Amino acid sequence: MKSYLLTLSFLMFTLLAFGQGIIRGKIINPVNNQPVPFANVLILGTDLGGISDENGAYEILNIPPGLYNVRASFVGYKVSTAYEVQVTLARPVQLDFSLEEEASELTEVVVSSEFSRSEETPISVRKLNSNEIERYPGGNRDISRVIQSLPGVASTASFRNDILIRGGAPNENKFFIDEIEVPVINHFATQGSSGGPVGILNVNLIKNVDVITGGFPANRMDALSSFFEFQLKEGRRDKMFTQMTLGASELTISNEGPLSEKTTYSLSARRSYLQGLFRLLGLPFLPTFNDFQLKTTTKLNEKTELTFIGVGAIDQFVLNEDIPEDETEEERENRLYLLDVLPIQNQWNYATGLKLKRFRENGFWTFILSRNMLNNRAYKYANNDESSEANLLSDYLSQESENKFRAENSIFGKGYTLKYGVNYTYSRYFIDNFDRSTLAGTGQIIDFTSTSNFNQYGAFFSASKNLSDDRLLLTGGIRMDGADFGKTAQNPLNQISPRFSVSYQLKPNLYATANAGIYYQKPPYTVLGYQNNEGDLVNQLNDVRFIRNSQLIGGIEFVVPEKNRRFTAEAFYKKYSNYPSSIRNGISLANLGADFGVIGNEPVESNSEGRAYGLEFLAQQRLFNNFYGIAALTLVRSEFTNPNTDGFIPSSWDNRFIVSLTAGKRFGKNWELGARWRFLGGTPYTPYDLEESALIENWDLRNSGVLDYDQINAIRLPAFHQLDLRLDKKYYFQKWNLNWYVDIQNAYNFQAEQAPILIPVRDNSGNILVDPNNPSSYQLKLIGNTAGNILPTVGIIVEF
Repeated sequence: MKSYLLTLSFLMFTLLAFGQGIIRGKIINPVNNQPVPFANVLILGTDLGGISDENGAYEILNIPPGLYNVRASFVGYKVSTAYEVQVTLARPVQLDFSLEEEASELTEVVVSSEFSRSEETPISVRKLNSNEIERYPGGNRDISRVIQSLPGVASTASFRNDILIRGGAPNENKFFIDEIEVPVINHFATQGSSGGPVGILNVNLIKNVDVITGGFPANRMDALSSFFEFQLKEGRRDKMFTQMTLGASELTISNEGPLSEKTTYSLSARRSYLQGLFRLLGLPFLPTFNDFQLKTTTKLNEKTELTFIGVGAIDQFVLNEDIPEDETEEERENRLYLLDVLPIQNQWNYATGLKLKRFRENGFWTFILSRNMLNNRAYKYANNDESSEANLLSDYLSQESENKFRAENSIFGKGYTLKYGVNYTYSRYFIDNFDRSTLAGTGQIIDFTSTSNFNQYGAFFSASKNLSDDRLLLTGGIRMDGADFGKTAQNPLNQISPRFSVSYQLKPNLYATANAGIYYQKPPYTVLGYQNNEGDLVNQLNDVRFIRNSQLIGGIEFVVPEKNRRFTAEAFYKKYSNYPSSIRNGISLANLGADFGVIGNEPVESNSEGRAYGLEFLAQQRLFNNFYGIAALTLVRSEFTNPNTDGFIPSSWDNRFIVSLTAGKRFGKNWELGARWRFLGGTPYTPYDLEESALIENWDLRNSGVLDYDQINAIRLPAFHQLDLRLDKKYYFQKWNLNWYVDIQNAYNFQAEQAPILIPVRDNSGNILVDPNNPSSYQLKLIGNTAGNILPTVGIIVEF
């Protein structure tokens, strides 16, 4: 066997070709889609380059395989740089540029979009490209984990991908792929919230992603913490290309190429085999997921472009009741607890959309028609015994579907931009809910089936203007949104949403920025569509409202373009009002949503307030002299009110202190080493009410403890920190490429303390013991709960 492997390795190395790579593409003006002829394209750090022809096409030959920064420029246009472009021998790189015209002809003014500065979003924007996402240590090629390296973004110590930005809840973010909204980007999402253990999007198809954490443009709606703008790669125009990735938990295949002279495509499919891996590890839950992506781009003519997007996922979650060998007492207790509380869950979702872009000389119209749907089923039997319906504790099935239309007109003039548009959403929410446990101790059972339909509508106008020889940029806009889920929400004048941003160039590479705005987001459908057993839309009767968020942001930015460096500092303040809170337990929904389950499926009132404020610092070094890195520091406070408490208390997202340090180095012979270290202050949690939890009638229905809502978030966990490492090695062959990597999460095996688990005391047969001093109660005990294990992953990526 050893001799076979040595022979195979020798053949692989001897087949290495000493050929050269190619970069080719086109350069266009994004305003009118016209080619930009005679533009210069340079590979930075080399003397290689090219010039576009009269059709905007260019080609650079004889490039040694490797990673490069490529810059396009032309007189009268803003410079555009593509970072970390991977050149191989397997196929030419398809690299297109969009060059925007300068508003001013004064050459001494430095205006650059190197780090995603734009007229619409001059503040609080970060950009990541596909290579940065792919090689991120501990990210396992998952965009949701990669985002955690940016300032203001907190993460959880558990296995979930909840994105917590600037002290906001995970459901305050919106995701767009090529301008088409995709509500869910994680597998096993918590309905009514966000997150999930694994991302849906395949990094192989992502060109770049902009993360906007403040100063939201007026054409974006229905989010309070961030907007994610994903741009997928356009399929290859020359020939088909395939990539296969084999990791420790899944197999991914992606393919792209031309369908005709006018149409290109890119698609991917992924299949996990986590069930087998988790069974080998003896874990009590067995997840399996599948996902797919598709993009087609059709150039109907020189002025018209049609894009289709399709994204979907299928998730299955079952319990593993096999008893592992050599199980310790602590492992046994944890396994039995998880088997008692975890539901069996099946979930699927998809989003599809069409975008038609019609160009003219001074701008373009954009028309978007899309549909998305989420189907979520979860059920639980007492002792996981499905032999009798009498054992059924809960059975939840719900569907959320949305049909969306959006039309926008963009007008570009000399030194100014105007945009306006309208949007409409027709949504359907179906729920079939049976639940004995929620109202434990009251003798009531929730049992109803209902369908609700909602209409949402809005319009916006925005403008930007360059002044003072392009040193001053003013951007303003206004939105109005309405919906028929509540009396107050129906009138768009109750949801007027103004916003204003200013950016001033103090020195050639130094900018001061500020923003003020008011933003609105509708509550989750689990809130809007909740009905009682009599068929009443309870929260509509309660006049549930749009959640309101007022924001103030100010900052400075210093860039060093010649060294690909950026430094930023920003202060922010966010004030929440009309946040829904539970009538049953008096807690704001902002403080819920960090596990499998459903958030908001209960009666609420829009009477909670909140605030989040802090400072962010960022130092970013994009690839330069084979080194890259990001250092981010955030100081943040997040606090909410609850109807049964006085004043503001820390929210579940109140980390207070967040540090993320990421760095990497490329070595000779295509070796690369990366590391990430993160530190988060401990979050607060609510303890159990031990007496209520121990009552037999409560425990038999819930299989878990009852929280003491008189002590909401009264206890804080210790701080969490973790080191992740990644090693990559690439091989470039004449017709194909090979990349293997080792990714190690939590390299020094830090055990992050979580809220303790409340479990029953059992005898040797597994029966729960009754409290001898109180026959109506069980014996319960608190046990420690930690998250964190060394998780090594070995992966292979083959391209051909």
